[in-house]
Amino acid sequence: MIESARTGNVAPPLEVAVCQMNSAADKNENIAQALDLIDRAAVAGARLVVLPEVWPYLGPDDASRDHAEPIPGPITELLSQRARQHGIYIHAGSIYELRSGEPGMFNSSVVIDPHGDLIGRYSKIHMFDVVLDGVTKFQESATITPGDEIVLVDIDGIKVGLAICYDLRFPELFRILALKGAEAIILPAAFTMTTGKDHWETLVRARAIENELYMIAAAQWGMHTP
Repeated sequence: MIESARTGNVAPPLEVAVCQMNSAADKNENIAQALDLIDRAAVAGARLVVLPEVWPYLGPDDASRDHAEPIPGPITELLSQRARQHGIYIHAGSIYELRSGEPGMFNSSVVIDPHGDLIGRYSKIHMFDVVLDGVTKFQESATITPGDEIVLVDIDGIKVGLAICYDLRFPELFRILALKGAEAIILPAAFTMTTGKDHWETLVRARAIENELYMIAAAQWGMHTP
């Protein structure tokens, strides 16, 4: 049960399912797995189901754009159908989003209500541009355009903030969401093993403690190529 430290009001219990995936380069297989997890979570009583970051495709970067979609689009329509079918909220983790007139892609989350309507969309603000151990280089900004909007949604009367993966390292974003009234923050992610084993749980806990709110963090797991 979530009790608001800001108003003293007690919201009805919100049952949340965090669905973690081992996504790969087969988009159809990833979609089938996600839909199965949503179905299982709904049967178990979840009111809100959360997927991880970039779950529809996690493969070589040079093919990412081939698997990107507009929002609304085929994937969000499938998730809307599931939300209506089960009468639940679905946080669609994040997907690679195409926008008309934009040369790049966005790494975007959407929230879908029990009627199948899109009630929130957030695009990752902070790009994962790092060199790990002085050797392995990641440059998300080479293919992804950062978002510029801070987003909250209402889920059964509870204010929920939205963030994605590398955003976790920037406490200012989470503080702003808390000051705007967030009682929980959803954070889909695909942390690397190198950073994940040392930092993932520690930083998730830190953001929760600093802001006195719930963190709902859905991650990728296992080995991925390349």
